[in-house]
Amino acid sequence: MHYVSTRATSASAARNPQLFSDILLGGLAPDGGLYLPSEYPQVTGAELDAWRKLPYAELAFEILRKFATDIPEADLRALTARTYTPEVYRNARADESSADITPLRVLEDGANGKLVLQALSNGPTLAFKDMAMQLLGNLFEYALARNNEELNIFGATSGDTGSAAEYAMRGKRGVRVFMLSPHRKMSAFQTAQMFSLQDPNIFNIAVEGVFDDCQDLVKAVSNDLSFKARHKIGTVNSINWARVVAQVVYYFRGYLAATTSNDQKVSFTVPSGNFGNICAGHIARMMGLPIDKLVAATNENDVLDEFFRTGVYRVRKSSETFHTSSPSMDISKASNFERFVYELVGRDAERTHALFRKVDTHGGFDLSGAPGSDGDEFKLVANYGFQSGRSTHADRVATIRDVADDYGITIDTHTADGIKVARERMQPGVPMIVLETALAAKFNETILEALGADAERPAGFEDIETLPQRFVVMPADVDRMKAYIAEHTGL
Repeated sequence: MHYVSTRATSASAARNPQLFSDILLGGLAPDGGLYLPSEYPQVTGAELDAWRKLPYAELAFEILRKFATDIPEADLRALTARTYTPEVYRNARADESSADITPLRVLEDGANGKLVLQALSNGPTLAFKDMAMQLLGNLFEYALARNNEELNIFGATSGDTGSAAEYAMRGKRGVRVFMLSPHRKMSAFQTAQMFSLQDPNIFNIAVEGVFDDCQDLVKAVSNDLSFKARHKIGTVNSINWARVVAQVVYYFRGYLAATTSNDQKVSFTVPSGNFGNICAGHIARMMGLPIDKLVAATNENDVLDEFFRTGVYRVRKSSETFHTSSPSMDISKASNFERFVYELVGRDAERTHALFRKVDTHGGFDLSGAPGSDGDEFKLVANYGFQSGRSTHADRVATIRDVADDYGITIDTHTADGIKVARERMQPGVPMIVLETALAAKFNETILEALGADAERPAGFEDIETLPQRFVVMPADVDRMKAYIAEHTGL
């Protein structure tokens, strides 16, 4: 299995084929693009039948072995077995078995269709990001030990990526983590979960700005190839291919658990900000998983919803990005969207590069086919099953109340966005699976507003906000950021 950049010419890709291990520790390709397989491995009906009863760790091995062909299978099997265990994914809900890792719960099954919630938040930081990040931590440690190397992870978070990465990497040999987050724009729980870590290999940097400013800093440092090489910079953001492919697994798990035969289809609704999670669903669909629709649910920062309705991708300025009660989706420049656009324009790397140069110079592009637009590929979006919808603060508060009243469970704000949009897109005969984002306790401010009571907290998180916090505040200045990294790596 070889990998190509979304911005590489076919000639340059042929001269420099990349294997999974070659791109594991990095993020952006040297040309600024994102990595994708040169072609997607296909899954047969016989394989789907054989996978229906597998434990999650075994399913993860079967899927990942199609992408990580240069890692010995015995090693990969050991890595997935160590990652996906009930001990790691301790049961945060008393009524579910932790052995299921990502259990399904049917919320409603009526004339309008079946609505299903896939629990993804039983990991160490109570968010779906753990599903990929725990594997990434083990893969990084394995690769670094094999080559006696070190890695300085430089990433950005709007809330959950940072804590998931830090909990996955804390104490890992040869790894340091420099994590950027928008200053005072995460929930109190999210902030405490990250900033209370005292491990010497963890560095939290609160950036004066919004998430997109943090993400731009990560890209700027990654594009400085000499600095990146000298300071051994890698990333855990969803631009990292290994993280995206790890998320492909729970789409297969959800489908196999919700169906009894391969002639059945399901749809997925995914709370979406950076397009990483739903991109994994797109990859699963390209592999042959019988997915009908992939529905992107956005909050007030509705860049993706606007594109899937109109064909116009219009990035918002920092001053136009809303600070909402589903803060992990407060993103106006979706990094992983480039992977889908690359497919949409027929894997034309030069065209992809030109479109995303226009994002930098003009704030977006237009594929609607209207006079003066940049192209007409929007007409092809339906071929990939994408739909979208938008949710507001009032919507998520109402949805949290409805779900608590109707089903007796408390959902977080992002999952509420997903359920609100899923209800609008449900179809009879096709189960709609909503991917959970996090446990409600991480966003207690809105839960208290919606329900008049605090969200229940799993053991060990009762007083997290009172713990001492360790972080620095910095402006969105790439030179200051490089100096900070250089000072603390000693390289």
